[in-house]
Amino acid sequence: MGRPRASSVLPASLPWRALAARAAAQPVRARAVALALLVAAAALFALDRAFPLPAAARGDTPGTLVVLAEDGTPLRSWAGADGSLRFPVTPDAVSPHYLQALLHYEDRWFAWHPGVNPVALARAAWQWAWHGRIVSGGSTLTMQLARMLDAAHGDGSGQRSVATKLRQIARALQLEAHLSKPEILTLYLNHAPMGGQVQGVEMASRAYLGKPALELSPAEAALLVALPQTPSRLRPDRAPAAAQAARDKVLARMLRLGVWDAATVADAKLERVFAPPLRARWLAPLAAERLRREALGAGRGSTGAGAASAPIGAAVAASVRATAPPSTIRSTLDAGVQTRLEQVLLDRLASLPEHVSIAALVVDNHDLAVRGYAGSADFTDNARAPHVDMVRAARSPGSTLKPFLYAMALDDGLVHSESLLIDAPQNFGGYAPGNFESAFSGPVSLSDALQRSLNVPAVDLLDRLGPARFAAQLRNAGVKLRIAEGGAPNLSLILGGGGTTLEELVGAYAALARDGVAGVVRLTPDAPRIETRLMSPGAAFIVREILENGGRPDAPFREGTSRVAWKTGTSFGFRDAWAVGVTDRYTVGVWVGRPDGTPNPGHFGANTSAPLARDLLAALGNTTQRPRSVPPAVRALDICWPLGLAAASTPPEHCHVRRAAWVLDGTAPPTLPDRVNGASLLTTAWVNSATSLRVRPGCPAGPGASVAARPYVRWPTLLEPWIPGEWRSSTERIAFAPPCTQQDLSRGLRITGIEHGSIIRAAPDQRSAVVRVQAIGAHDAVTWLLDGRLVGSTEPRSPGLRLTLDRAGDHALTALDVDGRYERVVFSVR
Repeated sequence: MGRPRASSVLPASLPWRALAARAAAQPVRARAVALALLVAAAALFALDRAFPLPAAARGDTPGTLVVLAEDGTPLRSWAGADGSLRFPVTPDAVSPHYLQALLHYEDRWFAWHPGVNPVALARAAWQWAWHGRIVSGGSTLTMQLARMLDAAHGDGSGQRSVATKLRQIARALQLEAHLSKPEILTLYLNHAPMGGQVQGVEMASRAYLGKPALELSPAEAALLVALPQTPSRLRPDRAPAAAQAARDKVLARMLRLGVWDAATVADAKLERVFAPPLRARWLAPLAAERLRREALGAGRGSTGAGAASAPIGAAVAASVRATAPPSTIRSTLDAGVQTRLEQVLLDRLASLPEHVSIAALVVDNHDLAVRGYAGSADFTDNARAPHVDMVRAARSPGSTLKPFLYAMALDDGLVHSESLLIDAPQNFGGYAPGNFESAFSGPVSLSDALQRSLNVPAVDLLDRLGPARFAAQLRNAGVKLRIAEGGAPNLSLILGGGGTTLEELVGAYAALARDGVAGVVRLTPDAPRIETRLMSPGAAFIVREILENGGRPDAPFREGTSRVAWKTGTSFGFRDAWAVGVTDRYTVGVWVGRPDGTPNPGHFGANTSAPLARDLLAALGNTTQRPRSVPPAVRALDICWPLGLAAASTPPEHCHVRRAAWVLDGTAPPTLPDRVNGASLLTTAWVNSATSLRVRPGCPAGPGASVAARPYVRWPTLLEPWIPGEWRSSTERIAFAPPCTQQDLSRGLRITGIEHGSIIRAAPDQRSAVVRVQAIGAHDAVTWLLDGRLVGSTEPRSPGLRLTLDRAGDHALTALDVDGRYERVVFSVR
């Protein structure tokens, strides 16, 4: 047959050769495809690096700073770097009504598309081609977010064009590549434009509707969904009719899609769209400003006036770092308490002079957390220096430090609650204090002296305790008394001679409700607890009982009535009026005055600050009272005046006045030593047995008579003018025998009220100085001479002479009794 011709087999081999050729070429094509993909990936990577996501999407820029109340209510906010106001929120903190309306109205396929919706884009392109203009953009939620972020970053154009749309598409794809769907939704919730500086659903909800986004009704949710379409035209505070029409359009879509039923939509359409003018609605603006400054100061390591204090600032800075961006600072403030506080202050402001301001602080005794903070009364009233935070300003505390002095004296064992104190003219090395009402009461108990805020007994006690020690113990408890440079603690401290702040004062007063433990008040939840024992639990109980109930164990407090421990104070010249009230739950402090320190005559703690503090406590509304138990170290004990000892250990003839007292550790300290006559109050009278009259040592008894010694108790010398006859021992009341009436030379005549070398100045706005003087040790009438001229006379045991000094210069005052004894003091009037 022979071999077939080659031409007869070639056709059969052609398919094989094609496959072989294709097989040979396959690796080249695979490499080309891989190379193309690699080039495309590199190009995309380069484009992604060349056109990175806006800073807001990356979380690289600080947003709005918001200071929050403890429950998350915003108190005050500051615009971010882009000038916008946002309140950070996540989808789980937004009403489900809003999320439903947003996703069904703006982007039903949000969960499935890669950033763009081809169907929506095709529809938009067909409408553009048919109508010759853009009818709908076909934008997804991601594309809208891309437009917002680029606009905030200064990129892109506000015009609706093909180029702009392509840019949004590219940016949307980029966002979807970098972020998850929840992250994209969160960015939209926080960046959606809502009119003016307002961005995001949470800030819009609070600014326009006064509520958090979690509480939005269907009507309110539909309104905020519609608002970003054209926020400048649909703002409910400027165009409520347009806003309502846009809202109803969203509601109609929700009904048509079957998301909300007809009844829900009908009810929603009944709600009228209205919003008050968009303005700053702040609570506690000065407290918020303080937290902001302290956070920034702590972050920079500042040590200046705006730097954070150690207990507060570091915690605030940590809070900011933990939550930025956007950053929030959570405070301890209670939004409800703060609202009531500010309303009470505004209500009272109309009754105060034009330039007078108010500061108030409400502190929870449990943990020293600040629940209400007002550094000024009205943040919008420039006449009252509203930006000056008087919670932190150092001012003279007047008499508000007296409870701490008495508590220290109780703990030192110097006194008990009914110790006999002297309210009479005294001079302490040139310092001669007077009382607020320019009158003296003579013998008073510690409880009376504290409750009536008498000055002389407090200065007397501070002189015995020591002003340096008093200032040091207060400083250790957080009350830093500011004294003039180069000065040292002195007796004037107890009457307001050293400055302190309202927050320091309130932190110390809280010790009365915290078993004697004071501390630094806390403005943030994570601020450290800084606490110091200021007084024993027993002293805290006794002082609180005095300020609440008069401190009398024989007059127990009636359960069910309002229980508040009150103390007021007024600084020299009516510059500062204070009131502090302590309840089981709160310690409330109020300051009233002019921030520039100008006197405010006629306004003092009792008539101005105390009523305001009472109104504030009433507004707080919590009257829950814990059962009060007496600490183990405290007991009720009857004591006797003038010795001051327990009645059970005092002979009946020495107990001239019996009183019920609170004592510490079962001990009743004796009456403080007599400053004029240091001898014991227990003394002796000598009585002639024949005449039953008193005689003096060395006086002849007479034929057949003898002299018997009779012990008796006298009163402190400075109290002699005030002691009634029935308070005196029967022995002391025995008359002297006629030959023995000469004065006891061991007890000379002494002038009190003015000391030799004193310089006397008239009170502010007064043309003359008024002082009250007494002659101590006189048993008969005393004649008074001023510069040689008769100015009056006084009887023994009288309150003394009221002396009016209206002529400047040097003067000499002389007291002369019938026996020729006299005392002369030289002083000056300026």
